[in-house]
Amino acid sequence: MDIDFNSVLARAEKYKQDISKFLRDMIAIPSESCQEEKVVLRIKEEMQKVGFDRVEIDPMGNVMGYIGRGKHLVAMDAHIDTVGIGDKDLWDFDPYQGFEDEEFIGGRGASDQKGGMASAVYAGKIIKEMGLDGDYTLLVTGTVQEEDCDGLCWQYIINEDKIKPEFVLITEPTACRIYRGQRGRMEIKVTTHGMSCHGSAPERGDNAIYKMAPILMELRALNENLKDDSFLGKGTLTVSEIFFSSPSRCAVADGCTISVDRRLTRGETWDFALQQIRNLPSVKQAGAEVSMYDYSRPSYTGLSYPTESFFPTWVVEEDHPTCRTLVEAYRSLFQDEPLVDKWTFSTNAVSIMGRYQIPCIGFGPGHEEFSHAPNEKTLKSELVKAAAMYAVVPSIYVAKYVGRES
Repeated sequence: MDIDFNSVLARAEKYKQDISKFLRDMIAIPSESCQEEKVVLRIKEEMQKVGFDRVEIDPMGNVMGYIGRGKHLVAMDAHIDTVGIGDKDLWDFDPYQGFEDEEFIGGRGASDQKGGMASAVYAGKIIKEMGLDGDYTLLVTGTVQEEDCDGLCWQYIINEDKIKPEFVLITEPTACRIYRGQRGRMEIKVTTHGMSCHGSAPERGDNAIYKMAPILMELRALNENLKDDSFLGKGTLTVSEIFFSSPSRCAVADGCTISVDRRLTRGETWDFALQQIRNLPSVKQAGAEVSMYDYSRPSYTGLSYPTESFFPTWVVEEDHPTCRTLVEAYRSLFQDEPLVDKWTFSTNAVSIMGRYQIPCIGFGPGHEEFSHAPNEKTLKSELVKAAAMYAVVPSIYVAKYVGRES
């Protein structure tokens, strides 16, 4: 089909204030993981207002808006939960009242990741008004619990809702660049055991904290020697938490546990990462237990969907139809070459592509460096660019790349 790209851009610009208002409405609704109900209902309201053909909320609480009835299912995903605000004194403005000027919108979730949802919803409006629908069904998802357990929502969508798109456009912040991969991650627990006794005679016991000390040093050294990848970069690990058990402050600790944040580059698997730690001399000497955390926190609907805290690495090659679709859309809309890169952080694609091999590609308003930070903000110009991109991507994909091999 022929697309008037200048008209699409003009239509996206026309809706800049509507997109901005919708984003500010979402920011004003606190929606930390497992507390997203009110913002989900607000998104459903906006989807219905702009003309989505069908809007549903699944048993986990994900909101799903559909446009069209074509045979090719294309999805655009935005997680709509946020992290907390941290120390409010570090904010120059109220994180939920936010702020708006000619250039920026600020507030918790402005970049990560409600801006992507605002642009995707108005892309749906543009598609309907400009007749850009084709032999596809567009599914726009506002997903829950990503900040708590990235990809869990899509495990549920794929396994229980029985929805499997041909590809998913991840609307996480990319500064309007095209991102085609990310390192995976896993949450690891290392535990040492000892014997408690009165602190006045520590020689009678066996201090679990002391057993952990050499493990900490060897983990720091291990981080320096992890596998590297020319595109995704190096695998990393860091100790993120430490806990202990002891009868009192006047006793020798009988248990010590640390949490390890492990980032996995291409070629690293969860069992490989666990075995690396199990093979450390200090771990063997201490008889430490090394395992993966599980996640089972209920969603705001009360549904619990337990999973391992493992989030696989994924990469889409540059010549894959999903990547080529976005590159062509960008060139056609903006008469410029896009920057094709990768995320530093993790997204729902760890499940969509990492677990289920459904191709993913990233393009979103907002910048990674604003995510989880005080004074979070996003550019209005990027909201407009993203809305235009989202409006043309499904048509280009179906017209030019359906059925082609990667």
